Amino acid sequence: MQFCEECGSMMHTDGDVMVCDSCGNEQARDDEAAEAFVSTETQSTDDVIETEEDANFEGKPTAEDVTCAECGHGKAWYTIKQTGSADEPPTRFFKCQECGNRWREYN
Repeated sequence: MQFCEECGSMMHTDGDVMVCDSCGNEQARDDEAAEAFVSTETQSTDDVIETEEDANFEGKPTAEDVTCAECGHGKAWYTIKQTGSADEPPTRFFKCQECGNRWREYN
């Protein structure tokens, strides 16, 4: 992994050079650092934290203090994501266990 000398963002390879995703700066590849980098072919789904609004919610924690606006059901699966700055409360993403309606709450 290589970081941009201009802005500090992570870079990706483009042929023989590294290109910054944020500012477009190009740098020569650090082959010595690349040799030390280890990548794996597979990742266990146990290690994955779903943070997308359209994530699969089944089996996630259940909230019983909510009401679905579509069907009125009182139970929903939820996930939590820090969508704002660190000093703001996290956002809870819900999926109704009855009709599948999805919504979010900003605490």
